[in-house]
Amino acid sequence: MAELKYAFYTGCSAKGVAPELYNSTYLVAEKLGMELIELEAATCCGAGAVQEKDEFLSLTINARNLALAEELGLDLLTICNTCTVMLRETKFKLDNDPELKKAVNEVLAEAGLEYKGTSEVTHFLWEVIDGVGLDKLKEMVVRPLKDFNIAPFYGCHIIRPVYLIGYEDPDNPKSIEMIIEALGGNPKDHEARLACCGFHSFWSAEDEVTLRLTAMDTEAAKEEKADFMVTPCPLCHTQLDAMQEEAEERIGTNIGMPILHLPQMIGLALGMNPEELGLQKHVISTENIINKITASV
Repeated sequence: MAELKYAFYTGCSAKGVAPELYNSTYLVAEKLGMELIELEAATCCGAGAVQEKDEFLSLTINARNLALAEELGLDLLTICNTCTVMLRETKFKLDNDPELKKAVNEVLAEAGLEYKGTSEVTHFLWEVIDGVGLDKLKEMVVRPLKDFNIAPFYGCHIIRPVYLIGYEDPDNPKSIEMIIEALGGNPKDHEARLACCGFHSFWSAEDEVTLRLTAMDTEAAKEEKADFMVTPCPLCHTQLDAMQEEAEERIGTNIGMPILHLPQMIGLALGMNPEELGLQKHVISTENIINKITASV
């Protein structure tokens, strides 16, 4: 197996609202043989908000983040769908527009940096499949998730736009299902697996619409009798977990669907304890998952 060493771009959420993602990523990555060198001097990707106000500023911010990875001679790995698309969009635009790249580099030069375009932008989800490999992952499973029906939730930015992402068929992605099966779990198809979580609209203005989306997404998994949903994006997690109770109140229904981060699900199958993976930190109770895991030991 090739060396799995990455420049680790945490994004803001994993060190702010979802520290359990940050911790579980490090634990699982180490177990899988992935070395993460954190880009401690990196800044927020802008999450689309900076881009709407000042696109050149957004490109410069993300070119700086990419330049930090290039200094290490490593590809940049993210654990957030939105960070992935923002960084890949910057790379695409600068790699295809020499004049724009020159203008950005004139700004970066003031900080002693240069964007060259030598580092790729990848996501933890993809590297588990392409770097570690599903066969290796299967070999490492000590606690198969055979008692769990698991509903994948991709989130928008890990599958679209195709010209920036292009990892798999955006209309029928299978990467999360492939990992669930490798872990011995039962992937559950549901109507919302490719839906929007509503995060980017909720935090701007349209809370009524997005809370309905949250309810629809989580109810779709509940209708298929999923034990929990799993997502590769902390923003989707925030919307579906932290806002689920408010969605229940607004819609007048009871859902109670636990939402796990991708590394947490992998960690459970690798034998890690739910507490070290931070399952107790979620808003929607994960007690039933913890009880099943405990009973299987």
